[in-house]
Amino acid sequence: MTDHSFGAVKQALAGARVLLVGGAGFIGHNLALGLRKAGVDVMVVDNLMINSLVDNVYDGKRQVLQRQIYLNFLLGRFELMRDAGVELRNADARLLADLTRTFDEFEPTKVVHLSAISSAVDARANPGLCFDLQLITLRNVLELCRVAHDRINQVMLMSSSTVYGDFEGDSVDENTRPRPRGIYANAKYMAERLVRTYNHQHGVGTCIVRPSALYGERCISRRVSQVFIENALTGKPLLLEGGGDGKLDFTYIEDLVDGLIRALGLYRGGGASNTFNLTFGNARTIADLAAVVKSVVPEVVLEDRPRAEDKPIRGTLSVARAEADLGFKAQWPLETGYRRYCEWYVDEWRRAEKQLSAA
Repeated sequence: MTDHSFGAVKQALAGARVLLVGGAGFIGHNLALGLRKAGVDVMVVDNLMINSLVDNVYDGKRQVLQRQIYLNFLLGRFELMRDAGVELRNADARLLADLTRTFDEFEPTKVVHLSAISSAVDARANPGLCFDLQLITLRNVLELCRVAHDRINQVMLMSSSTVYGDFEGDSVDENTRPRPRGIYANAKYMAERLVRTYNHQHGVGTCIVRPSALYGERCISRRVSQVFIENALTGKPLLLEGGGDGKLDFTYIEDLVDGLIRALGLYRGGGASNTFNLTFGNARTIADLAAVVKSVVPEVVLEDRPRAEDKPIRGTLSVARAEADLGFKAQWPLETGYRRYCEWYVDEWRRAEKQLSAA
């Protein structure tokens, strides 16, 4: 029987060198920190184009306080990685020459592809950039791993639960036929197909991960979990479409990072390929999310709105495969994980207010 303890995972990762392509973002920097805690050598390569410091300064839609708190989050990512001993290279993975230099310098044994626009809304507004960041970078990663797969034993792709499209039942598993909608979901699914092709035709060891509805510290992607707590802090109502009955499999970043490290450490080698849902494994309603916000900011107002016709129908992502193969078990339900995040956000908001008043 496979030992799924975290000690066994750390032991399996001894000597690994993990390159995170597009790793300065929300998922990437948290994964980098988790890997360093496990004693793994990590390098992040990122062109710093998404969630960038410059865009944050120049974004005229953001209020001064919002720009300040996002600046704190972005700088916090780099400071935490620096202090943890994560190496960072500012390079553009769309350029094969840039990525080749990084591969030659770091000599990774595992590569995690995280490069992407982090929002389906932003991807729809800029489909060309979505394609470039997701697929051109992936082509370069796969080609470099193909010629060095005697040394690089695993390529991990960060996909998305959006590849499933509208759920036909309450839950989906990894055998459910994907039905992606829109440029964001389709680029993710095309990336999955490319990864599987390189596995089948060239023996590149691969792992595809499908997360869902992430939330957690230092995210500035403005997912609903972040928008709700920000609206509460600025006196705006929380809008509940259809009474808030829509469901998402909300997942705390710490649970995802635990699953990713397990998938990296327990990879069985030999050119194997697998796909994992890494979520909490139990969808909750938007009304449940709002209730946690109200428990932290009691004065917030909840308002019902008609349901948007184009909103996808979602639900639970089964994590049975990850539980059986990786020993993965999410630890943070909304009542503890999201509340922890909301309380942290309130503290960060107050800190930013003090910074601006002292300026």
